Amino acid sequence: MLIDFEPGDYVKNPANLNWGVGQVQSVIGNKVTVNFQNYGKMVINIDNVTLEKIENE
Repeated sequence: MLIDFEPGDYVKNPANLNWGVGQVQSVIGNKVTVNFQNYGKMVINIDNVTLEKIENE
């Protein structure tokens, strides 16, 4: 599986939109650490959770 995230990217979790926009802090293997506006820092296993990247406009 291709991991298309890098630190500084903005993402959302479609299953938990109430978490708000998150900024990727680090990517180690299949674990992405994201700091969400409304939920704080989460370590997400992207094998189990789909994150959507928010493209910069």
